[in-house]
Amino acid sequence: MEQWHPSISPLERKPKASGKIAAAPPLILCGGFLLLIALGTCLLKLPMATHVPISWVQSVFTSTSAVTVTGLAVVDTGTTFTVYGHLIIALLIQCGGLGLMTLAIVTLIALGGKISFLQFTVAREAFNQTDASTLVSTAKSVLIFSIIIELIGMLVLFLYWLEPLGWQTSLYHSFFYTISAFNNAGFALRADSLTPYVADPVINMTITGLFIAGGLGFSVWIDLVKNKRWAKLSLYSKMMILGTVVINSVAVIAIYCIEYNNPNTLAPLSESGKWLASWFQAVTTRTAGFNTVAIDQLEDATTALMLMLMFIGGGSMSTASGIKVVTFMVLVMATYNYLRRDGAVHFLKREIPKETVSKALALTIISAGVTWIAIFCLLLSEEADMLDIVFEAVSALGTVGLSRGLTTSLSEAGEFILIFLMFMGRLGPLTLAYFLASPRTKKLRYPSAKIAIG
Repeated sequence: MEQWHPSISPLERKPKASGKIAAAPPLILCGGFLLLIALGTCLLKLPMATHVPISWVQSVFTSTSAVTVTGLAVVDTGTTFTVYGHLIIALLIQCGGLGLMTLAIVTLIALGGKISFLQFTVAREAFNQTDASTLVSTAKSVLIFSIIIELIGMLVLFLYWLEPLGWQTSLYHSFFYTISAFNNAGFALRADSLTPYVADPVINMTITGLFIAGGLGFSVWIDLVKNKRWAKLSLYSKMMILGTVVINSVAVIAIYCIEYNNPNTLAPLSESGKWLASWFQAVTTRTAGFNTVAIDQLEDATTALMLMLMFIGGGSMSTASGIKVVTFMVLVMATYNYLRRDGAVHFLKREIPKETVSKALALTIISAGVTWIAIFCLLLSEEADMLDIVFEAVSALGTVGLSRGLTTSLSEAGEFILIFLMFMGRLGPLTLAYFLASPRTKKLRYPSAKIAIG
Protein backbone atom coordinates (compact mmCIF):
# COMPACT_ATOMS: atom_id res chain seq x y z
CA MET A 1 0.00 0.00 0.00
CA GLU A 2 1.17 3.47 -0.80
CA GLN A 3 2.44 5.34 2.26
CA TRP A 4 1.32 8.89 2.89
CA HIS A 5 3.55 11.47 4.48
CA PRO A 6 1.68 14.18 6.43
CA SER A 7 3.90 16.96 5.09
CA ILE A 8 2.87 16.26 1.52
CA SER A 9 -0.23 18.00 0.21
CA PRO A 10 -2.76 15.82 -1.64
CA LEU A 11 -2.34 18.09 -4.64
CA GLU A 12 1.45 17.68 -4.61
CA ARG A 13 1.36 13.89 -4.78
CA LYS A 14 2.30 12.58 -8.19
CA PRO A 15 0.48 9.69 -9.83
CA LYS A 16 2.33 6.40 -9.82
CA ALA A 17 3.04 4.37 -12.87
CA SER A 18 0.32 1.90 -11.88
CA GLY A 19 -2.20 3.77 -13.98
CA LYS A 20 -4.20 5.17 -11.09
CA ILE A 21 -5.39 8.74 -11.45
CA ALA A 22 -4.27 11.13 -8.71
CA ALA A 23 -6.78 13.91 -8.21
CA ALA A 24 -7.44 16.64 -5.69
CA PRO A 25 -10.17 15.81 -3.14
CA PRO A 26 -12.43 18.67 -4.32
CA LEU A 27 -12.19 17.25 -7.84
CA ILE A 28 -13.32 13.85 -6.58
CA LEU A 29 -16.19 15.50 -4.70
CA CYS A 30 -17.08 17.42 -7.84
CA GLY A 31 -17.06 14.19 -9.84
CA GLY A 32 -19.33 12.51 -7.31
CA PHE A 33 -21.93 15.26 -7.63
CA LEU A 34 -21.68 15.15 -11.43
CA LEU A 35 -22.26 11.40 -11.44
CA LEU A 36 -25.28 11.80 -9.17
CA ILE A 37 -26.67 14.51 -11.46
CA ALA A 38 -26.09 12.33 -14.51
CA LEU A 39 -27.83 9.37 -12.85
CA GLY A 40 -30.77 11.56 -11.85
CA THR A 41 -30.99 12.97 -15.38
CA CYS A 42 -31.31 9.50 -16.88
CA LEU A 43 -33.88 8.37 -14.32
CA LEU A 44 -36.03 11.49 -14.76
CA LYS A 45 -35.94 11.04 -18.54
CA LEU A 46 -37.59 7.61 -18.29
CA PRO A 47 -41.22 7.49 -19.54
CA MET A 48 -42.44 6.28 -16.15
CA ALA A 49 -41.04 9.41 -14.45
CA THR A 50 -43.18 11.98 -16.28
CA HIS A 51 -46.75 12.41 -17.45
CA VAL A 52 -45.52 14.23 -20.56
CA PRO A 53 -42.08 13.88 -22.17
CA ILE A 54 -39.43 16.43 -21.15
CA SER A 55 -36.26 17.38 -23.00
CA TRP A 56 -32.78 16.31 -21.93
CA VAL A 57 -31.96 19.88 -20.93
CA GLN A 58 -35.04 20.03 -18.71
CA SER A 59 -34.08 16.71 -17.18
CA VAL A 60 -30.51 17.90 -16.50
CA PHE A 61 -31.84 21.13 -15.00
CA THR A 62 -34.28 19.32 -12.69
CA SER A 63 -31.66 16.78 -11.60
CA THR A 64 -29.10 19.52 -10.92
CA SER A 65 -31.65 21.57 -9.00
CA ALA A 66 -32.50 18.53 -6.84
CA VAL A 67 -28.92 17.40 -6.18
CA THR A 68 -27.83 20.95 -5.35
CA VAL A 69 -30.99 21.33 -3.20
CA THR A 70 -31.97 24.51 -5.03
CA GLY A 71 -35.62 24.11 -6.04
CA LEU A 72 -35.64 26.14 -9.25
CA ALA A 73 -37.79 24.39 -11.86
CA VAL A 74 -38.23 24.77 -15.61
CA VAL A 75 -41.34 22.57 -15.50
CA ASP A 76 -44.07 22.26 -12.88
CA THR A 77 -42.91 19.55 -10.47
CA GLY A 78 -46.38 18.52 -9.32
CA THR A 79 -48.06 18.06 -12.70
CA THR A 80 -45.12 17.09 -14.93
CA PHE A 81 -43.65 14.24 -12.87
CA THR A 82 -45.33 11.03 -11.74
CA VAL A 83 -45.11 9.53 -8.26
CA TYR A 84 -41.99 7.69 -9.45
CA GLY A 85 -40.49 10.96 -10.66
CA HIS A 86 -41.26 12.64 -7.33
CA LEU A 87 -39.56 9.80 -5.46
CA ILE A 88 -36.46 10.16 -7.65
CA ILE A 89 -36.38 13.91 -6.99
CA ALA A 90 -36.76 13.31 -3.23
CA LEU A 91 -33.90 10.79 -3.29
CA LEU A 92 -31.67 13.21 -5.21
CA ILE A 93 -32.50 15.96 -2.71
CA GLN A 94 -31.65 13.71 0.23
CA CYS A 95 -28.33 12.62 -1.26
CA GLY A 96 -27.40 16.16 -2.24
CA GLY A 97 -28.52 17.66 1.06
CA LEU A 98 -26.82 15.23 3.40
CA GLY A 99 -23.84 14.95 1.11
CA LEU A 100 -22.41 12.04 -0.79
CA MET A 101 -19.60 11.51 1.69
CA THR A 102 -21.97 11.27 4.69
CA LEU A 103 -23.84 8.38 3.11
CA ALA A 104 -20.66 6.80 1.75
CA ILE A 105 -18.82 6.87 5.09
CA VAL A 106 -21.76 5.53 7.11
CA THR A 107 -22.37 2.77 4.55
CA LEU A 108 -18.69 1.82 4.56
CA ILE A 109 -18.63 1.63 8.36
CA ALA A 110 -21.81 -0.47 8.39
CA LEU A 111 -20.16 -2.94 6.02
CA GLY A 112 -17.09 -3.14 8.24
CA GLY A 113 -14.77 -1.33 5.88
CA LYS A 114 -11.89 1.01 6.63
CA ILE A 115 -11.64 4.61 5.50
CA SER A 116 -8.50 5.49 3.55
CA PHE A 117 -6.59 8.74 3.80
CA LEU A 118 -7.98 9.91 0.47
CA GLN A 119 -11.55 9.24 1.62
CA PHE A 120 -10.86 11.18 4.81
CA THR A 121 -9.51 14.09 2.78
CA VAL A 122 -12.47 14.15 0.42
CA ALA A 123 -14.89 13.95 3.35
CA ARG A 124 -13.14 16.85 5.08
CA GLU A 125 -13.76 18.92 1.96
CA ALA A 126 -17.43 17.90 1.93
CA PHE A 127 -17.93 18.68 5.64
CA ASN A 128 -15.62 21.71 5.71
CA GLN A 129 -13.84 20.08 8.67
CA THR A 130 -10.19 20.32 9.69
CA ASP A 131 -10.10 17.57 12.32
CA ALA A 132 -10.05 14.14 10.70
CA SER A 133 -10.26 12.37 14.07
CA THR A 134 -13.89 13.44 14.55
CA LEU A 135 -14.97 12.89 10.96
CA VAL A 136 -16.53 9.44 11.42
CA SER A 137 -18.49 10.44 14.50
CA THR A 138 -19.61 13.60 12.70
CA ALA A 139 -20.89 11.60 9.73
CA LYS A 140 -22.85 9.28 12.04
CA SER A 141 -24.27 12.19 14.02
CA VAL A 142 -25.35 13.99 10.85
CA LEU A 143 -27.25 10.95 9.60
CA ILE A 144 -28.93 10.20 12.94
CA PHE A 145 -29.87 13.84 13.50
CA SER A 146 -31.31 14.11 9.98
CA ILE A 147 -33.44 10.98 10.35
CA ILE A 148 -34.84 12.10 13.72
CA ILE A 149 -35.73 15.62 12.55
CA GLU A 150 -37.26 14.38 9.30
CA LEU A 151 -39.38 11.78 11.11
CA ILE A 152 -40.70 14.43 13.51
CA GLY A 153 -41.50 16.83 10.66
CA MET A 154 -43.13 14.10 8.61
CA LEU A 155 -45.31 13.00 11.55
CA VAL A 156 -46.54 16.55 12.23
CA LEU A 157 -47.41 17.19 8.58
CA PHE A 158 -49.02 13.74 8.18
CA LEU A 159 -51.34 14.27 11.16
CA TYR A 160 -52.21 17.80 10.02
CA TRP A 161 -53.07 16.75 6.46
CA LEU A 162 -54.68 13.44 7.43
CA GLU A 163 -58.29 14.65 7.60
CA PRO A 164 -58.43 16.96 4.54
CA LEU A 165 -56.27 14.82 2.22
CA GLY A 166 -56.72 11.23 3.38
CA TRP A 167 -53.97 9.00 4.72
CA GLN A 168 -52.34 8.09 1.38
CA THR A 169 -52.07 11.64 0.02
CA SER A 170 -51.17 12.94 3.47
CA LEU A 171 -48.34 10.41 3.82
CA TYR A 172 -47.11 11.18 0.30
CA HIS A 173 -47.15 14.98 0.76
CA SER A 174 -45.64 14.88 4.25
CA PHE A 175 -42.79 12.66 2.99
CA PHE A 176 -41.96 14.90 0.01
CA TYR A 177 -42.30 18.25 1.78
CA THR A 178 -40.30 17.10 4.81
CA ILE A 179 -37.33 16.02 2.70
CA SER A 180 -37.58 19.12 0.55
CA ALA A 181 -37.83 21.47 3.56
CA PHE A 182 -35.17 19.91 5.79
CA ASN A 183 -32.67 19.84 2.93
CA ASN A 184 -33.50 23.46 2.03
CA ALA A 185 -34.54 22.37 -1.47
CA GLY A 186 -37.79 24.26 -1.97
CA PHE A 187 -39.39 21.75 -4.36
CA ALA A 188 -43.18 21.79 -4.01
CA LEU A 189 -46.00 19.71 -5.44
CA ARG A 190 -47.96 22.85 -6.37
CA ALA A 191 -47.01 25.54 -8.86
CA ASP A 192 -47.83 28.22 -6.27
CA SER A 193 -45.61 26.57 -3.63
CA LEU A 194 -47.17 27.08 -0.16
CA THR A 195 -49.23 30.21 -0.88
CA PRO A 196 -52.53 28.54 0.16
CA TYR A 197 -51.04 28.23 3.68
CA VAL A 198 -49.84 31.82 3.99
CA ALA A 199 -51.66 32.34 7.31
CA ASP A 200 -51.58 28.75 8.55
CA PRO A 201 -49.47 28.59 11.75
CA VAL A 202 -48.92 24.79 11.68
CA ILE A 203 -47.57 24.67 8.11
CA ASN A 204 -45.58 27.89 8.54
CA MET A 205 -43.85 26.86 11.75
CA THR A 206 -43.30 23.22 10.76
CA ILE A 207 -41.77 23.99 7.35
CA THR A 208 -39.63 26.86 8.66
CA GLY A 209 -38.57 24.73 11.63
CA LEU A 210 -37.38 22.03 9.23
CA PHE A 211 -35.31 24.26 6.98
CA ILE A 212 -33.87 26.27 9.89
CA ALA A 213 -32.81 22.98 11.51
CA GLY A 214 -31.13 21.94 8.27
CA GLY A 215 -29.67 25.36 7.50
CA LEU A 216 -28.21 26.13 10.92
CA GLY A 217 -25.49 23.55 10.41
CA PHE A 218 -24.94 20.05 11.78
CA SER A 219 -21.81 21.08 13.69
CA VAL A 220 -23.86 23.61 15.68
CA TRP A 221 -26.47 21.00 16.65
CA ILE A 222 -23.76 18.51 17.62
CA ASP A 223 -22.11 21.21 19.74
CA LEU A 224 -25.44 22.05 21.42
CA VAL A 225 -26.16 18.39 22.22
CA LYS A 226 -22.69 17.78 23.65
CA ASN A 227 -22.21 20.97 25.68
CA LYS A 228 -25.77 22.21 26.32
CA ARG A 229 -24.53 25.43 27.95
CA TRP A 230 -23.84 28.68 26.10
CA ALA A 231 -20.49 29.23 27.83
CA LYS A 232 -19.16 25.87 26.62
CA LEU A 233 -20.16 26.29 22.98
CA SER A 234 -17.49 26.86 20.34
CA LEU A 235 -16.97 30.34 18.93
CA TYR A 236 -18.35 29.18 15.59
CA SER A 237 -21.59 27.92 17.18
CA LYS A 238 -22.05 31.17 19.10
CA MET A 239 -21.45 33.24 15.98
CA MET A 240 -23.83 31.11 13.93
CA ILE A 241 -26.64 31.26 16.50
CA LEU A 242 -26.26 34.99 17.17
CA GLY A 243 -25.96 35.78 13.46
CA THR A 244 -29.04 33.72 12.59
CA VAL A 245 -31.16 35.33 15.32
CA VAL A 246 -30.11 38.88 14.43
CA ILE A 247 -30.42 38.50 10.65
CA ASN A 248 -33.79 36.73 10.87
CA SER A 249 -35.19 39.28 13.34
CA VAL A 250 -34.12 42.27 11.26
CA ALA A 251 -35.46 40.64 8.07
CA VAL A 252 -38.87 39.82 9.61
CA ILE A 253 -39.40 43.37 10.88
CA ALA A 254 -38.18 44.91 7.61
CA ILE A 255 -40.48 42.77 5.43
CA TYR A 256 -43.44 43.40 7.73
CA CYS A 257 -42.96 47.17 7.54
CA ILE A 258 -42.26 47.32 3.79
CA GLU A 259 -45.08 44.98 2.70
CA TYR A 260 -47.70 45.99 5.28
CA ASN A 261 -49.84 47.97 2.83
CA ASN A 262 -49.00 45.99 -0.32
CA PRO A 263 -52.38 44.73 -1.64
CA ASN A 264 -50.65 41.86 -3.48
CA THR A 265 -48.86 40.44 -0.44
CA LEU A 266 -49.62 41.32 3.22
CA ALA A 267 -52.43 43.89 3.08
CA PRO A 268 -55.34 41.37 2.74
CA LEU A 269 -54.09 39.27 5.68
CA SER A 270 -54.98 39.49 9.37
CA GLU A 271 -52.39 40.86 11.79
CA SER A 272 -51.21 37.38 12.75
CA GLY A 273 -51.18 36.41 9.06
CA LYS A 274 -48.97 39.40 8.26
CA TRP A 275 -46.41 38.35 10.86
CA LEU A 276 -46.48 34.70 9.73
CA ALA A 277 -45.99 35.71 6.09
CA SER A 278 -43.18 38.12 7.04
CA TRP A 279 -41.51 35.43 9.13
CA PHE A 280 -41.76 32.83 6.37
CA GLN A 281 -40.35 35.07 3.64
CA ALA A 282 -37.56 36.32 5.91
CA VAL A 283 -36.24 32.85 6.75
CA THR A 284 -36.98 31.10 3.44
CA THR A 285 -34.39 33.30 1.71
CA ARG A 286 -31.71 31.48 3.69
CA THR A 287 -31.69 28.98 0.76
CA ALA A 288 -35.00 27.21 1.55
CA GLY A 289 -36.88 28.20 -1.61
CA PHE A 290 -40.51 27.92 -0.51
CA ASN A 291 -42.80 30.95 -0.60
CA THR A 292 -46.21 31.82 0.82
CA VAL A 293 -46.65 35.09 -1.12
CA ALA A 294 -46.05 35.86 -4.81
CA ILE A 295 -42.35 36.74 -5.14
CA ASP A 296 -42.88 38.86 -8.25
CA GLN A 297 -45.44 40.99 -6.38
CA LEU A 298 -43.08 42.07 -3.61
CA GLU A 299 -41.93 45.67 -3.30
CA ASP A 300 -38.53 46.41 -4.84
CA ALA A 301 -37.12 47.24 -1.39
CA THR A 302 -38.15 43.77 -0.15
CA THR A 303 -36.61 42.19 -3.24
CA ALA A 304 -33.33 44.01 -2.58
CA LEU A 305 -33.34 42.77 1.02
CA MET A 306 -34.00 39.22 -0.15
CA LEU A 307 -31.09 39.42 -2.58
CA MET A 308 -28.74 40.15 0.31
CA LEU A 309 -30.23 37.38 2.45
CA MET A 310 -29.93 34.85 -0.38
CA PHE A 311 -26.31 35.84 -0.97
CA ILE A 312 -25.49 35.32 2.73
CA GLY A 313 -27.23 31.94 2.99
CA GLY A 314 -27.05 29.57 5.98
CA GLY A 315 -24.37 27.78 7.98
CA SER A 316 -21.33 25.71 7.12
CA MET A 317 -21.78 21.92 7.05
CA SER A 318 -25.51 22.37 6.54
CA THR A 319 -28.08 21.80 3.82
CA ALA A 320 -27.93 25.53 2.99
CA SER A 321 -25.54 27.38 0.69
CA GLY A 322 -24.56 31.01 0.11
CA ILE A 323 -21.34 32.57 1.40
CA LYS A 324 -22.55 31.51 4.92
CA VAL A 325 -23.58 33.55 7.94
CA VAL A 326 -20.23 33.29 9.74
CA THR A 327 -18.39 34.37 6.59
CA PHE A 328 -20.54 37.49 6.47
CA MET A 329 -19.97 38.16 10.17
CA VAL A 330 -16.21 37.76 9.85
CA LEU A 331 -16.11 40.31 7.02
CA VAL A 332 -18.25 42.77 8.99
CA MET A 333 -16.05 42.43 12.07
CA ALA A 334 -12.86 42.70 10.02
CA THR A 335 -14.15 45.93 8.48
CA TYR A 336 -15.18 47.27 11.87
CA ASN A 337 -11.80 46.47 13.41
CA TYR A 338 -9.96 48.05 10.50
CA LEU A 339 -11.95 51.29 10.90
CA ARG A 340 -10.98 51.27 14.57
CA ARG A 341 -7.34 50.73 13.54
CA ASP A 342 -7.26 47.45 15.43
CA GLY A 343 -4.74 45.05 13.96
CA ALA A 344 -6.61 41.90 15.05
CA VAL A 345 -10.20 40.74 14.58
CA HIS A 346 -11.93 39.88 17.86
CA PHE A 347 -15.33 38.46 18.76
CA LEU A 348 -16.54 37.35 22.19
CA LYS A 349 -13.02 37.63 23.62
CA ARG A 350 -11.55 35.40 20.91
CA GLU A 351 -9.20 36.38 18.11
CA ILE A 352 -10.08 35.28 14.59
CA PRO A 353 -7.00 34.20 12.56
CA LYS A 354 -6.01 36.28 9.54
CA GLU A 355 -6.21 33.14 7.41
CA THR A 356 -9.93 32.88 8.24
CA VAL A 357 -10.47 36.52 7.25
CA SER A 358 -8.63 35.94 3.97
CA LYS A 359 -10.70 32.84 3.27
CA ALA A 360 -13.93 34.74 3.95
CA LEU A 361 -12.82 37.56 1.65
CA ALA A 362 -11.80 35.14 -1.12
CA LEU A 363 -15.11 33.26 -0.90
CA THR A 364 -17.12 36.47 -1.09
CA ILE A 365 -15.11 37.92 -3.99
CA ILE A 366 -15.39 34.67 -5.98
CA SER A 367 -19.13 34.44 -5.33
CA ALA A 368 -19.72 38.08 -6.27
CA GLY A 369 -17.57 37.74 -9.39
CA VAL A 370 -19.30 34.60 -10.60
CA THR A 371 -22.70 36.19 -9.96
CA TRP A 372 -21.79 39.29 -11.97
CA ILE A 373 -20.50 37.21 -14.92
CA ALA A 374 -23.67 35.10 -14.86
CA ILE A 375 -25.88 38.21 -14.80
CA PHE A 376 -23.96 39.64 -17.73
CA CYS A 377 -24.38 36.41 -19.73
CA LEU A 378 -28.09 36.20 -18.87
CA LEU A 379 -28.60 39.79 -20.03
CA LEU A 380 -27.14 38.73 -23.39
CA SER A 381 -29.16 35.52 -23.71
CA GLU A 382 -32.53 36.53 -22.24
CA GLU A 383 -35.05 39.25 -23.00
CA ALA A 384 -36.17 40.01 -19.48
CA ASP A 385 -36.22 42.69 -16.83
CA MET A 386 -32.83 43.17 -15.19
CA LEU A 387 -34.24 42.78 -11.66
CA ASP A 388 -35.69 39.39 -12.62
CA ILE A 389 -32.33 38.29 -14.04
CA VAL A 390 -30.37 39.45 -10.99
CA PHE A 391 -32.83 37.75 -8.64
CA GLU A 392 -32.70 34.46 -10.56
CA ALA A 393 -28.88 34.46 -10.70
CA VAL A 394 -28.44 35.12 -6.98
CA SER A 395 -31.12 32.54 -6.17
CA ALA A 396 -29.33 29.93 -8.27
CA LEU A 397 -25.84 30.56 -6.85
CA GLY A 398 -27.22 30.58 -3.31
CA THR A 399 -29.19 27.38 -4.15
CA VAL A 400 -32.27 29.17 -2.80
CA GLY A 401 -34.86 28.29 -5.43
CA LEU A 402 -37.01 31.41 -5.16
CA SER A 403 -38.06 32.76 -8.54
CA ARG A 404 -39.80 35.80 -10.00
CA GLY A 405 -41.05 33.61 -12.86
CA LEU A 406 -38.08 33.88 -15.22
CA THR A 407 -36.82 30.29 -14.90
CA THR A 408 -39.75 28.69 -16.74
CA SER A 409 -39.21 30.96 -19.77
CA LEU A 410 -35.42 30.71 -20.04
CA SER A 411 -33.68 29.84 -23.29
CA GLU A 412 -31.44 26.76 -23.32
CA ALA A 413 -28.40 29.01 -22.91
CA GLY A 414 -30.04 30.58 -19.85
CA GLU A 415 -30.86 27.16 -18.41
CA PHE A 416 -27.22 26.06 -18.72
CA ILE A 417 -26.06 29.26 -17.01
CA LEU A 418 -28.33 28.54 -14.05
CA ILE A 419 -27.24 24.89 -14.02
CA PHE A 420 -23.63 26.04 -13.64
CA LEU A 421 -24.59 28.52 -10.90
CA MET A 422 -26.52 25.90 -8.93
CA PHE A 423 -23.67 23.41 -9.19
CA MET A 424 -21.05 25.94 -8.16
CA GLY A 425 -23.23 27.30 -5.36
CA ARG A 426 -23.66 23.86 -3.81
CA LEU A 427 -20.10 22.66 -4.26
CA GLY A 428 -18.72 25.96 -2.99
CA PRO A 429 -16.65 28.57 -4.85
CA LEU A 430 -13.62 27.89 -2.67
CA THR A 431 -13.82 24.15 -3.36
CA LEU A 432 -13.83 24.81 -7.11
CA ALA A 433 -11.03 27.35 -6.82
CA TYR A 434 -9.05 24.84 -4.73
CA PHE A 435 -8.30 22.51 -7.61
CA LEU A 436 -8.13 25.24 -10.26
CA ALA A 437 -5.12 26.79 -8.55
CA SER A 438 -1.95 24.72 -8.22
CA PRO A 439 -0.24 25.07 -4.83
CA ARG A 440 3.21 26.62 -4.91
CA THR A 441 5.83 26.98 -2.21
CA LYS A 442 7.53 30.33 -2.64
CA LYS A 443 11.19 30.35 -1.67
CA LEU A 444 11.71 33.95 -2.74
CA ARG A 445 10.07 36.93 -1.08
CA TYR A 446 9.97 40.44 -2.51
CA PRO A 447 10.21 43.80 -0.75
CA SER A 448 6.87 45.17 0.43
CA ALA A 449 5.40 48.32 -1.09
CA LYS A 450 2.58 50.58 0.06
CA ILE A 451 -0.18 51.36 -2.41
CA ALA A 452 -3.18 53.67 -2.22
CA ILE A 453 -6.56 52.05 -1.55
CA GLY A 454 -9.87 53.87 -1.93
